[in-house]
Amino acid sequence: MALVCTAEATRAAEQRWFDAHPGRDLMDVAAHAVARKAQELLLDGAVGDVVPDWVATQCVLVLVGGGNNGGDGLFAAAVLARRGWRVEVAQVMGQPHEAGMAAALEAGCLRIPLGEVTTHSYDLAIDAVLGIGGRPGIPQSLERIDAWLRERQIPVLSVDLPSGLDADSGDVESCIHATHTLTFSSLKWCHIAHPAARFCGQLEVHDIGLDLVDDDGDAPEGVDDYCDLAEMAALWPVPGALDDKYSRGVVGIDTGSEQFPGAAILGVLGALRSGPGMVRFAGPSAIMAFILSRAPSVVIGEGRVQAWVLGSGWGSHDDNADRFIQRASDGVPLVIDADALSLLPAQLPAGCLLTPHAGELAQMLRIERSQVEADPRSAAVRAAQRFGATVLVKGSIQWVARPDGTVRAALPGPAWTAQAGSGDVLAGMCGTLMAAGLDAADAALCAAGMQAATAMSMPGPYAPDQIAELLPGVVTTVVGR
Repeated sequence: MALVCTAEATRAAEQRWFDAHPGRDLMDVAAHAVARKAQELLLDGAVGDVVPDWVATQCVLVLVGGGNNGGDGLFAAAVLARRGWRVEVAQVMGQPHEAGMAAALEAGCLRIPLGEVTTHSYDLAIDAVLGIGGRPGIPQSLERIDAWLRERQIPVLSVDLPSGLDADSGDVESCIHATHTLTFSSLKWCHIAHPAARFCGQLEVHDIGLDLVDDDGDAPEGVDDYCDLAEMAALWPVPGALDDKYSRGVVGIDTGSEQFPGAAILGVLGALRSGPGMVRFAGPSAIMAFILSRAPSVVIGEGRVQAWVLGSGWGSHDDNADRFIQRASDGVPLVIDADALSLLPAQLPAGCLLTPHAGELAQMLRIERSQVEADPRSAAVRAAQRFGATVLVKGSIQWVARPDGTVRAALPGPAWTAQAGSGDVLAGMCGTLMAAGLDAADAALCAAGMQAATAMSMPGPYAPDQIAELLPGVVTTVVGR
């Protein structure tokens, strides 16, 4: 389970630790972890307490703020100085952590004015200015130093998160550009949500002994788990030597209309590029030639399937309800998207997946869109429980809720994917995975995460059909077999 925590949940876990360990402190543990990571970067992967004599020729800059994050940096600076490195400390903002500054100076660190930083030479910078409690954005003085560090290609190790990021979101005002980030106990949302994630560099989570979940594995509010690349690799259906097109899964696509034929082809491409045994298109006959012109391997017409994808591009037509009933009567799991979401019957087949965006989810729950956008996680849970189906709510962070109330997040992707047609591709991907045997929640998490990973592999204004064409290469890379 890959955990991601809000700042509030992290502080609550820290307080539980302090209550259980009176008189003890976590700062020393965190500081030694930072120093160890810094040593690893300075010595090109070497670890341990023995360091060569020549480290005295290397200089480390430690940028600190006034809170505990600054204290972590100062105590780490002291460790590095005692091990032989030249360490310079610059106070960026606030009052220094008193005990941390005393330890750094006693160990031989040199305190320099912030204005002198850009006149010196460094082999590594440690960013310990703002942590999970910091306000978004950094002062102009730190922006200038950040630009100077990037210009000189000096690696930057951020403590917990790059200073200036909001721990609980992917929003960015201004921040440090870290090449490496060492965070504690769990990831925060800024580490995986875009655009903030791209400022974090290489991520590492260090366990400092906090209990984020209880003995039964239940997580308090603010502690969630998400489906990371390793879990996607384990879940993704990979054909074996004895598989054929039927055992791999046949996904049926009933999407599109004469008005919106593109939705059909996007769903078909999403399904095809995700690794099905067969894609069967049973949408409007008027667009079948169009489908075959883009995807000649698609089988046209009715037939047995293991999952249906419905609703994308249906538009408003009197026969939509009959179209829905016909597919639901097959008794196989349905991926229900777009225009079909307004036709949900009182009873759905087992194992269905609903894929609304915020506006559609608001209509389903008969609430305002702003309410969904303010708390999409809770809205997904409400909808899953109301309709007895798994719900994937699309957005910057995509939540997947089961009818039993459990909820997880998919791997987030870049904001470039927020465009018309991305959801059509996603629905097709979900259909392929469900036809291959994944349950609705695992299919949703894998499909949304793989689409995000594909977009991250080629960030930029790529259209949904271009992202779909890139899927096979990314799936192969992630799955590794």
